[in-house]
Amino acid sequence: MRRFGDTALSSSASTSPSSALPHSDWGTLQRLFPYLWQYKWRVMAALAFMVGAKLANVGVPLLLKNLVDTMDIKPGDAVAVLVVPVGLLLAYGALRLATSLFAELRELVFAKATQGAARSIALQTFCHLHALSLRFHLERQTGGMTRDIERGVRGIESLISYSLYSIVPTLIEVTLVLTILAVKFDVWFAWITLGALAGYILFTVTVTEWRTQFRKQANEFDSAAHSKAVDSLLNYETVKYFNNEAFEAGRYDDSLARLHQARLKSQSTLSLLNTGQQLIIAISLVGMLWRATQGVVDGHMTLGDLVMVNAFMIQLYIPLNFLGVIYREIKQSLTDLDKMFTLLEKEREVADAPDARPLQVSQADVKFEDVSFAYDPSGGRPILHHLSFEIPAGKTVAVVGPSGAGKSTLARLLYRFYDVQQGRITIGGQDIRQVTQSSVRQAIGIVPQDTVLFNDTVEYNIAYGRPGASRAEVEEAARAAHIHDFISATPKGYDTMVGERGLKLSGGEKQRVAIARTLLKNPPILIFDEATSALDSANERAIQAELQSVAHNKTTLVIAHRLSTVVDAHEILVMEAGRIVERGSHAQLLARGGTYAHMWALQQSSE
Repeated sequence: MRRFGDTALSSSASTSPSSALPHSDWGTLQRLFPYLWQYKWRVMAALAFMVGAKLANVGVPLLLKNLVDTMDIKPGDAVAVLVVPVGLLLAYGALRLATSLFAELRELVFAKATQGAARSIALQTFCHLHALSLRFHLERQTGGMTRDIERGVRGIESLISYSLYSIVPTLIEVTLVLTILAVKFDVWFAWITLGALAGYILFTVTVTEWRTQFRKQANEFDSAAHSKAVDSLLNYETVKYFNNEAFEAGRYDDSLARLHQARLKSQSTLSLLNTGQQLIIAISLVGMLWRATQGVVDGHMTLGDLVMVNAFMIQLYIPLNFLGVIYREIKQSLTDLDKMFTLLEKEREVADAPDARPLQVSQADVKFEDVSFAYDPSGGRPILHHLSFEIPAGKTVAVVGPSGAGKSTLARLLYRFYDVQQGRITIGGQDIRQVTQSSVRQAIGIVPQDTVLFNDTVEYNIAYGRPGASRAEVEEAARAAHIHDFISATPKGYDTMVGERGLKLSGGEKQRVAIARTLLKNPPILIFDEATSALDSANERAIQAELQSVAHNKTTLVIAHRLSTVVDAHEILVMEAGRIVERGSHAQLLARGGTYAHMWALQQSSE
């Protein structure tokens, strides 16, 4: 009955988010910029505080030089001893405080922009994923996709943190220091510093680019391991049914082993990177201090100048020590962010027309007009062939037939999870492709054969049919679905948790919750897809009578295997291989003695 297999056959690597070609780093930054620019005043204020922090930071070595030079005081000059060094010490402390204060103000001001951008992109991605077609969600791996979103959101924070708080401030400080050294001393100080920085950055970028492949491998294996773990735990019962705990553990361990190897390579190459960086720093420090020491000996520089040069070098190279890590994290953040943007760029297979208007359901008749459909439009096996029928407003039409006939496909097309390749489907004379999907789905309620519940309370799952419904309305729907007594008998009543996908409830209980949820929604069009298949005969008869009462004066499509549940339908359609082979009322079809009569005889004899 379910045609998921046909959908799965149409999957390809091109539909996977991870298979899409990555954007350039600059392209990813351009995509991020508008989200940050919504907080432009905070951005500009943060930049101002950042410049203030760096100016104060550069002023510290200059003040330290003056403090050292002023210590050459003759004995007995008590006023100078008290006033000059004390004043310089207080100024030194004030600059240190200003550096930290400006840095904290920068983070405080920019935090809202960072978190706001991350929230906006995460919410947009979440909404976009819900807007994508059913085909995408049948082909996805939940664990890997949620991991990509999680890393993308974290990547925004890391990217902003490392670029605004590390890279940009360091560039500002390098520019200020090089200018001071070139103007105050000879140009060789600036050239040695610039050469060291260029060599350091070139080495860091080259080695980090080479190391990126191991980080990417580690992330891929991490996502694969996470996907296997989530998939296995979601199918806990199936694993237990077939006693395959060891098999699942082996699959998970294989992924962890590959992840382990990739992380070992990443760590060993990190050690190589750190060693090379320290070598470049050591050579440049020796060169700078040798030059400064020679200047002191020759009398061109004071002892304070030597201290200042040393302080400048320490201030510059401390952040550079982390350049490899920062560059790697920025690259990784850009990669993670690009994956999330790739999800955002995933085109909707089923999209509203530009001029789509809300559906008008004053006359809720449903028509299938010469509908042909295949899950794989590029040449897969057709599911429906030139199908035409009508469900008049307020009437009930039942569809019966063997598994694979295309019955459940009718419900998916009516919900517009897919668009037909030929023909059209109308509600109240309106082609559902010309109205908004939201209004179409608002007008339809379904009780599916496979009921999946949220891991929340019974009340939450019933009220999901109409969010905001009162407890009294929820209980009324539960009574109509003959599940109120069961819920009331549990210790927590309507606050009982149903477990992951509703696994704490039996199949019949889940189905009755689904019926109550749809009854609460109370739409003009109803679809019952094997709505009572998981119920025993007594409950089935009771609920069947209730469903018939609910369906009174509503446009209803009933999909069924058991013919006893559709005998009161205004019209019954018998489908085989995507075609309607018989149609008529129950009595007419029995009198005809065809396929329906044969199915009826078989079911009666088996019962």
